[in-house]
Amino acid sequence: MNQKSIGLIELSSVAAGFQVADVMLKAGNVHLILSRSICSGKYMVLIGGETAAVQSAVAAGADAAAGCLIDQFFLPNVHGDVITALGRTQPPPLDGGALGILESFNVATLLLAADASAKAAPVQLMEVRLAMALGGKAFCTMTGDVGSVNSAMAAGRRVIADAGVLVNAVVITRPHPDVYREVI
Repeated sequence: MNQKSIGLIELSSVAAGFQVADVMLKAGNVHLILSRSICSGKYMVLIGGETAAVQSAVAAGADAAAGCLIDQFFLPNVHGDVITALGRTQPPPLDGGALGILESFNVATLLLAADASAKAAPVQLMEVRLAMALGGKAFCTMTGDVGSVNSAMAAGRRVIADAGVLVNAVVITRPHPDVYREVI
């Protein structure tokens, strides 16, 4: 399914997470991208679809959160690499360029930063990893020529830093092949 927009709700309760996922899916013609428990006993629901439907579903989910809402966001016109990188299991070939890694204390801001990075420069998002086995943190990796990765990283870093949840942002020029293989 081709996603034009994505929306996310993060909750402090697993039970509320299932209920909110159901409400969001019934609120509009949206597609469930991820719905799962995450570190620290929280739950996240990530949906995609047409802009108006996603916006409506996020609003309905937030209303149904019953005091368990931690965070929410709606991102119209999401870059296609963000969705692709969520499910990637094999790294794309490295052509002698650079490897960039953005790390955030939360999921929502990392998704916004990954989108900003992909839109800022011609890079390929390799992976977007959200909160699993990360203590609730999230990170994304990207590759491209050194200048493009530096530009993309600057855009993503700004988003995370402005939100006050930056863990780290690193650019590795010409990463060793063994390091690159460990990325995903």
